[in-house]
Amino acid sequence: MSNPNKFSFINPKKFPFFYGYVILFIGSIGVLASAPGQTIGISVFTDPVKDALGLTRNQFSNAYMIGTLLSALLVAKAGVWFDTYGARYVAFFAALLLGLSVLICSVSVEISEYIKSLLNFDSWLIPFLLITVLFFFVRFSGQGVLTMASRNMIMIWFKKNRGKINAISSITVSLGFSSAPFFINKLIDNNGWQVSWQIIAICLFIFSLLILQLYRNKPENFNMLPDGDTKGSDDVKVENVETDFTLKEAKKTRAFWMFGFALAFSSFFSTGFTFHVVSIFTSHDYPKNQAIAIFIPISIIAISVSTLCNILSDYVQHKVYLYLMLLSGVLASLGLLLLSNTFGVYLIIIGLGAYSGLFAVVNAVTWPRFYGRKYLGSITGKIMSFLVVASAIAPSLFSYSFTSLGSYIYISYIALAFLLFLIIGSVRVKNPQ
Repeated sequence: MSNPNKFSFINPKKFPFFYGYVILFIGSIGVLASAPGQTIGISVFTDPVKDALGLTRNQFSNAYMIGTLLSALLVAKAGVWFDTYGARYVAFFAALLLGLSVLICSVSVEISEYIKSLLNFDSWLIPFLLITVLFFFVRFSGQGVLTMASRNMIMIWFKKNRGKINAISSITVSLGFSSAPFFINKLIDNNGWQVSWQIIAICLFIFSLLILQLYRNKPENFNMLPDGDTKGSDDVKVENVETDFTLKEAKKTRAFWMFGFALAFSSFFSTGFTFHVVSIFTSHDYPKNQAIAIFIPISIIAISVSTLCNILSDYVQHKVYLYLMLLSGVLASLGLLLLSNTFGVYLIIIGLGAYSGLFAVVNAVTWPRFYGRKYLGSITGKIMSFLVVASAIAPSLFSYSFTSLGSYIYISYIALAFLLFLIIGSVRVKNPQ
């Protein structure tokens, strides 16, 4: 077996306490580090970048959609890489690629102008194709691989305390993501969007070195067990009889599809809403600062829900969480439909907040609980491809709903129809274990 501690000065076995808590800390930071590849990190750059590249809102949204869809083709394969090579190397190369991608994004205007002069062809197609390719790398490495590898690593190091541990991680991630637009917006105001991306790239390069030092694939590589258990305990015996499902076996269960589609809906709605949040609110005569400020109460609700539900997840059937997610989706969809009224704003805040909180629980804790740890990468990689596809089509659908039909409310009708399908399809869902 290859040396699991290669390129690092830190030996988990020699730590004075269970190394899983270091994994919890650095893995949560790893999920946060994916922010430049998440919609919440890209959305702040939308207006200045599209204007600088000379693209319309629809063109920019389509570039985002195509780039994200292309990344979905590879993200499932990244789950197989995770099972083969582990979180450490997969996350390391993902952070490096994300840093390099945003660095190139910072000079995208210069590259676009150079290609135009080289080909003697002044067309919107050149910046469109360029930003599409860059979106592919940013979304694949950030939203896809770095997030998946970091979250799965935490879940692999814990079992009986998975819910409680994920509660701590979820609080950190929720606080970080909810505050990201404000910090990035401040960074752009002070330095411009190009320098801001360059600063982010440097931070990612530094973090990739921390990944090599602190990320570790699984406790068994160091003669350790999840939760810091010792051999011979009752919990270890339970762990040994847990069934590990392959991806092919998991796909034969109803739970895989219903939970996967429910998570994908969250990715679709929250991505589309976040990407166009300023436009959505201004179309109903709300000011820009109110549009951005809506993420604060959403994050408060998300943190509260995820904390409570993570702690209870060790005792509650996850089918309950599935139905709570779908109910939250209905509230958010109705909120978008009724946004012209203040009541609609409250529905969006409650619906998106609760859905985001439950998403953090289900997307991390449900998969190892339902399908075991051995093939966790390939299973969550496939689910991640659902999320990536959903997040890819959302900005364009939201955009065309507004530019072609004159309002964002038509998205609500699509969302409510899909949620009804999931509610009916989830009646017979059960834990495969």
